[in-house]
Amino acid sequence: MASRLPTRWAAALTQNCRSSLPSTRVLITESHILLPRTTRRGVQYGWSTANPRTKPTRFNQPSAGLPAPTTGPAAALKRKEQSTPLRTGIIATKKGVSAMYNSKGQRFPCTILQMDQVQVIATKTRATNGYWALQIGSGQKEPGNVPAPMLGYFEAKGISPKRYLAEFKVRGEEGLLPVGVQLQPDWFMVGQFVDARSTGRGMGFAGGMKRHGFSGQEASHGNSKNHRTIGTSGPSQGGGSRVHPGKKMPGRMGGERVTVQNLRVLKVDNKTGMVVINGHVAGPMGCMVMLSDAIKKNPPAETFIEKMRRLTLERNPGHEERLQAAREAHLELKEMRKEGRIGEAIALSAIL
Repeated sequence: MASRLPTRWAAALTQNCRSSLPSTRVLITESHILLPRTTRRGVQYGWSTANPRTKPTRFNQPSAGLPAPTTGPAAALKRKEQSTPLRTGIIATKKGVSAMYNSKGQRFPCTILQMDQVQVIATKTRATNGYWALQIGSGQKEPGNVPAPMLGYFEAKGISPKRYLAEFKVRGEEGLLPVGVQLQPDWFMVGQFVDARSTGRGMGFAGGMKRHGFSGQEASHGNSKNHRTIGTSGPSQGGGSRVHPGKKMPGRMGGERVTVQNLRVLKVDNKTGMVVINGHVAGPMGCMVMLSDAIKKNPPAETFIEKMRRLTLERNPGHEERLQAAREAHLELKEMRKEGRIGEAIALSAIL
């Protein structure tokens, strides 16, 4: 029920309001204008019983620095702007772990990653796909082990089939790179922070003690063959006699995507394709690791980003001509396959 109005709730009104109020329903004194004690109550008249301390619109204030609350695609990109890197990342292979020492003798555990023919496969734009991103490929795969649709996909770009493909979102159009450009380890600056995403080592089906750290049951005092079991998990009067979703139980352990943030780059080597980062990365040796600029740390300097973009384009001259020639050859080979001229198509593809 709404609270009752105080006796002198309109005593603070000034004399300027006299002209706008009806003379038949108000009492005007020398110092105040007194309105009638009965008033219309309802949400449509601006009446609210909510406590003013709750501040229901505190998250929508313009001074909070947040974009206007909306559900449009442009607003969604604006909200995710600060958590999206300025440039693309790379794909590397985990080779092992080691340690490095500085001039003071301090030991730093590190993970050794190697880049293998990392190239830009495709680009996604805001107008076509709704966001900006690059598809990066790494490694090499035998054509006989690649499905025919993917063979045509790589053939149209003039790139050999890749073993790994990954997508990296960028903040804007300035972060895109041409198709076919190859990235080197010096894409990252020594001393900067990166985020490493990989799939953790799978450990198979595990019990509750190993998977969730349960302490187990009593070793004696009537306990028989239930020392490592989790016990009952469902029946209970208050819980509805069922197993709630998310209950910690035995099951498959590991094999999940793990992101390790804020790892410092210790060393890069273009000759061997090595990237050495401080700390450990999830996954066994030989697993794929996606490396990108850290989103919780400041990105590299703008001068370094522009320098590496310029060097990358200079190392790959004529990428537009190669892409156009690959597209034309792909269309020609496609027509040959449709007409049944397989021999001519194989001879042409061997020349290319």
